[in-house]
Amino acid sequence: MISVPTQEEVTQIVIDCIDAQFPKDCPNCGRRFSSLAEYLRQTTHTGLPISQDAEQDNWMPTRPLGTHSLANCPCGSTLAIGTRKMSLATMWRLLKWAKIEARKRKLTTSELLESLRIEIDKRALASPVEPGE
Repeated sequence: MISVPTQEEVTQIVIDCIDAQFPKDCPNCGRRFSSLAEYLRQTTHTGLPISQDAEQDNWMPTRPLGTHSLANCPCGSTLAIGTRKMSLATMWRLLKWAKIEARKRKLTTSELLESLRIEIDKRALASPVEPGE
């Protein structure tokens, strides 16, 4: 049986997954984002986060397509942060949470993920500015 994480656990799992993706470079202009906070300060979110698996109503995928959030680099290139490297067990736990929470809150999965992204952004931007940002 898959345990359903709490909101706090979900937030921390996703933060850990995202933090592991930095530093991140723009493939178009080469700009380096050393941290999530720096990335958020210098890019602009584009659209709502998308769970490809939830969109396909696949809540326990054997080959997850993942969830991603897009942002525009100052050069205009679109960058993505996603969950592709997340373990299958963790992905299933998060998808179960998303299905239950979206239904409970009467939101689409993308709207739920947007509220999660807002919380993650607040936490990341509350961290001290690092030298060079």
